[in-house]
Amino acid sequence: MKRINNLNSLALVTVLAIVLMTVSSCRHSRSNDSSVNASANTKLDHDVDSIIYASTIKGDEERTLHLIDSFLNAGRMNSMWADMLRSRLYVACDKHADASEYRQKVVDAFVETGKEPILYSRAVVSLANYMEVNERYEEALRVLLPAVNFLRDNPDVSALVKSLMHNVIAGCQIALNRIDEGRQSYEESYRCLQQYKKEKYNAKDFMQAVISCYNPVVAFAGLDMNDERLKWVERCDSLLTWYREQPNADVEFLDVRDGELSVSRAEILLAQGKSAEAAKAFKRFRETDYSKTPEGQINSLSYLSKTGHYSEAADIYQNIDQWLAEWEEEINLEVIDNYYRPKFQTNHLAGRKDSAYAVAVKMNDMLHPAIVEQKNNDAAKLATIYDTQGKERKIAQQQAEIQQQRIVGLVIAIILLTIFFIIYTLVRRRAAKRLAEMKAARERMESELRIARSIQMSMVPSHFPDYEGLDMYASMTPAKEVGGDLYGYVLQGDKLYFALGDVSGKGVPASLFMAQATRLFRTLAIQGMMPAEICSSMNDALSGEDNESGMFVTFFLGLVDLKTGHLDFCNAGHNPPVLGSDKCCTDETCNFLEMVPNAPIGLFPGLEYEGEEVDNIKGCSLFIYTDGLNEAENRQQEQFGDDRLLDILRTSRSENAQQLVEMLAAEVEQHRDGAEPNDDLTMMCIRIKG
Repeated sequence: MKRINNLNSLALVTVLAIVLMTVSSCRHSRSNDSSVNASANTKLDHDVDSIIYASTIKGDEERTLHLIDSFLNAGRMNSMWADMLRSRLYVACDKHADASEYRQKVVDAFVETGKEPILYSRAVVSLANYMEVNERYEEALRVLLPAVNFLRDNPDVSALVKSLMHNVIAGCQIALNRIDEGRQSYEESYRCLQQYKKEKYNAKDFMQAVISCYNPVVAFAGLDMNDERLKWVERCDSLLTWYREQPNADVEFLDVRDGELSVSRAEILLAQGKSAEAAKAFKRFRETDYSKTPEGQINSLSYLSKTGHYSEAADIYQNIDQWLAEWEEEINLEVIDNYYRPKFQTNHLAGRKDSAYAVAVKMNDMLHPAIVEQKNNDAAKLATIYDTQGKERKIAQQQAEIQQQRIVGLVIAIILLTIFFIIYTLVRRRAAKRLAEMKAARERMESELRIARSIQMSMVPSHFPDYEGLDMYASMTPAKEVGGDLYGYVLQGDKLYFALGDVSGKGVPASLFMAQATRLFRTLAIQGMMPAEICSSMNDALSGEDNESGMFVTFFLGLVDLKTGHLDFCNAGHNPPVLGSDKCCTDETCNFLEMVPNAPIGLFPGLEYEGEEVDNIKGCSLFIYTDGLNEAENRQQEQFGDDRLLDILRTSRSENAQQLVEMLAAEVEQHRDGAEPNDDLTMMCIRIKG
């Protein structure tokens, strides 16, 4: 999803609003097709909606479709509700084209039967929104305009939905250069918003209303309509002021909206020649938390460039590659024009010639695949155009031709600019090329290590459960070369899930694999699964064709009942833990836990893991560790060893779990005698008072 407002992404807020209303909608009485009048709105049974929604948010497409079909066949919902729920599922699965097909079915069913006007209104807005985002403006208007007439006087349809309809209509009209019509539609949208304030107040829905009110500020940008834009900024500000006074107003939401409005106000005032007032507005923008976010920083670039702050703007542009990757933006001509072309210009104006050269080279590398993608997109658009008739077909063809001319002009300009700058800087670059390559390689390596370490440390907890009778502590001491050790826990009532593992390999791949394993453990533990089931599910997710690098993780996973002390566990190729009595730890009472030798997770798809149990571990210490402990080497490459570990645990006394872990860490450090650690050292101790 695009993170920066532009004309093609205005209607995305409508998707959020409609999905929200659909998810939180009717959950009361049971009904079916035969029990309603032609104009009636049926409500979905609360239990039915809850079951389907739970499956939907998990992204379980097959199960959700089966549930919808089952409830439909059982008469627990009608066909229009079934199609609307299917569309909700496909939105959750990021299959927006499939979702739109089912919304179209809801629209067609209403036109034929007149049933379910509320469902129809939501389907219409979502469908038209999808068309608008994909630049199918005429189609969107053909869907929306009849709906406005059908629902104008329907008291069951919320004024917010009507406002969103007019908002999407306005966006399409502006895109088609029907400016006056677009202005009128935005005014009608605002009138409906004012009406919605008099209806039953819903904070989340009203938040979406505020966002939609900001659309005209973006839509009129570039049209030399600064007075109109400023009017909508003030309207948004007025709505925010009203919302701020409501109970439980979302502080983060207010900060983001204040930031957007402030930077827009600064740009508008600057364009009107009011530099001092613009500076005050931009100062208010800087005071928001939003200004520190990637979205806020990018939205500030226009003002910074227009006011000559090129160095600050260039600093922000340094992060653009990372942000686009995080947002999963595809590199196309629009992205090159919106981000990389101004990035080049900003670095050039800031006097950063080397950086500008690097951007120019990058743009040159991007151009060919972007042109190929644009041609494919144009072909798809033309296929849609040929399906239209008469005047609409001619208009669409003209729009495609104009767009093509703009693209050709942009490509030519970028190519000429790139060639010029390459010639200008080539001589200077040759002398420094080798040094730059060495520096870049070193920086990449250091960056990779920093990223890997950040991933690794962010995934392990630093605080432990505050539960009467439970003493738990764990620590991870990183080695110089980043590995993939992990540990974690999930406490649900009296049940404590805990896990410790060691991923094969080093660097970013190991850290990413570790993060994925940690996320899977937490997700499956929350579902209340047994340790062996969790290991089997994790193995299915992490092995197979997707695991091209052949990575795996040794893993010990336990589930202890804190009331009874009963321990269920599954060991997936990990070092055996030590279980010993707190009162008297001897050769008989302190030993490695005997267990089934399951394979590490990630090696063999479809493997069923075997779990085991211990009746009661109350009054005992369970010590789990990675091979960074027993395989720690000194300068003579002598390992710490299992025997030394058992001897220390049997002869030493500790008051609590933390003291035990820290004592062993000190023993390992003493054994290494100054030698560099060859692996991460991760330890966990769990004690339950008897």
